[in-house]
Amino acid sequence: MSRDHSVSPMSMLSFYTNRHLIITLVRREVAARYRGSLFGNLWALFTPLFMLAVYTFIFSVVFKARWSGGSDSRSEFALVLFAGLMVFNLFSECFNRAPRLILENVNYVKKVVFPLDILPWVALGSAMINLVISFLVWIAFYTIAFGIPPVTALLFPVVILPLAFLVMGVSWALAAMGVYLRDLSQLVGVISTILMFLSPIFYPVEALPEEYRHWLNINPLTPVIAQVRDVLYWGKLPSWESYGMTLIAGIAVMYAGFALFQKTRKGFADVL
Repeated sequence: MSRDHSVSPMSMLSFYTNRHLIITLVRREVAARYRGSLFGNLWALFTPLFMLAVYTFIFSVVFKARWSGGSDSRSEFALVLFAGLMVFNLFSECFNRAPRLILENVNYVKKVVFPLDILPWVALGSAMINLVISFLVWIAFYTIAFGIPPVTALLFPVVILPLAFLVMGVSWALAAMGVYLRDLSQLVGVISTILMFLSPIFYPVEALPEEYRHWLNINPLTPVIAQVRDVLYWGKLPSWESYGMTLIAGIAVMYAGFALFQKTRKGFADVL
């Protein structure tokens, strides 16, 4: 196997070597996303605000959902819900795009010098920008409603890290498989919707009967959502044992996805 297609764990660090190219592509992608629209990049701010308002109304007013151990405050419900949504939106944005990453960049496939493995990094970088904007919206809303957020909110980047590793592994795997299985994009869309409702985003884990809770624990987003809520809203330190397991699992998935991408990429040009 050529050096360019190496499955060595050190090869995953190519993002550092190509960091300037990744930053350039992320900027181009973000600029292109809202080009020609009336409000431009402000849509990146409007979208989370709109979704926050809609979900809060539906679940706290219509369904009268409440968080375990919390109050009847709609502001509290909105903030706890939005914390979970930030996690899911980061995952789903990359997850849904991954099968099309190579297909949408066919012009790069036959360029020998272009590092195809950075495309998932570009997608993650773009999603991270949206996450940062959503996080700032969350901080602003919390400050208006309750005052200064808990100091544990500074751990937000730390608890998001395992999710970033997981997303990269899944993105590499789906990007590779998407070249050979064109129906994968449709399947991923269905799975993404199922995952949204099988994640404790709109309801606490305790709302489920005991016999069904293990299904939530199988979901890799569940511990990340819980840890994000702990550090952002409840002011708790994450369970370091749970965090360590999530981090190790994320790294394992990341490497497995990268290895699959590297082993299959040599056939991309022939298929495309």
